Amino acid sequence: MRVLAIESSCDESAAAIYDDTQGLLAHELFSQVELHRIFGGVVPELASRDHVRRLLPLVKSALARAATDPRELSGVVYTAGPGLIGALLTGAALGRSLAYGWGIPALGVHHLEAHLLAPLLEPEAPPFPHVALLVSGGHTMLIEVRAVGSYGILGQTRDDAAGEAFDKTAKLLGLPYPGGPELAQLAERGRPGVFTFPRPMLDRAGLEFSFSGLKTAVLHTVRGREMTAAVTADIAYAVQEAIVETLVAKSLRALEATGLDTLVVSGGVGANKLLRNRMRAAVTARGGCVFYPRFEFCTDNAAMIAVAGMRRLAAGQHAGLEIAARAQWPLDTLEAL
Repeated sequence: MRVLAIESSCDESAAAIYDDTQGLLAHELFSQVELHRIFGGVVPELASRDHVRRLLPLVKSALARAATDPRELSGVVYTAGPGLIGALLTGAALGRSLAYGWGIPALGVHHLEAHLLAPLLEPEAPPFPHVALLVSGGHTMLIEVRAVGSYGILGQTRDDAAGEAFDKTAKLLGLPYPGGPELAQLAERGRPGVFTFPRPMLDRAGLEFSFSGLKTAVLHTVRGREMTAAVTADIAYAVQEAIVETLVAKSLRALEATGLDTLVVSGGVGANKLLRNRMRAAVTARGGCVFYPRFEFCTDNAAMIAVAGMRRLAAGQHAGLEIAARAQWPLDTLEAL
């Protein structure tokens, strides 16, 4: 099988070609960061309009790079949710229309399932079952992944996601959008012990998260204080420490609760270097192992959509003629393969 995949759930426009024997043949991505930076965050209407401009040229480029004629494709898969509804509909409309024109199946893919399966793009794939920490700007979840499509939600955030906490605290520090990577880079110059922020919900049992209080603590620390370069770096250091320590501790709890020893970390925050190093050390110390997608496949991309979509196409699933997308789509409602 060979599939064309399209991703447009938020502010990345992407296309990829994936073959079940040769692997990933091409992946193209255009980031809208510069478009949204002046607003300090993603503007949904602008994101949708830019997808309309970018997606078809990216599809053409991916086909050319993969030396693939549309007649060689077995199907078209696209992100159908969750995400920004206008952005999702641009990709769904293009993907469903191309599939109809070429006379091949189409299928809408769950964006979070694609993140969970992104490590399958690597030479060494994680075994099933395992625990997954899905951590991004919109989601922070611990999931028991029993098989493709069989997911049990162990815990999730009650308010802000970890990536959202990174971005919001970065904004309080005057860092440019997107703030998470900027804060992580600044934290490398910070000093330990100067500031200490709360580790949300670590003082109680359970696997849920809450990061809104961390943002409030940073706000109180910044207010009325002279924000020198050193102070800003020290706060960034303390914020990153608080988030990473919380994510690592909760992940270890999830492994203990399920009796599993394999952890997958996926989503945009999975690219954080401190999180990777701390998580690997902590899980390895208890006899387990950690799997990550490579950095370029932690953030939104079409390669992961291709992997997830191909699994479901191969199982005989396909969409009808309707162009459908969902802003909300619970992960645990998916059909197991």
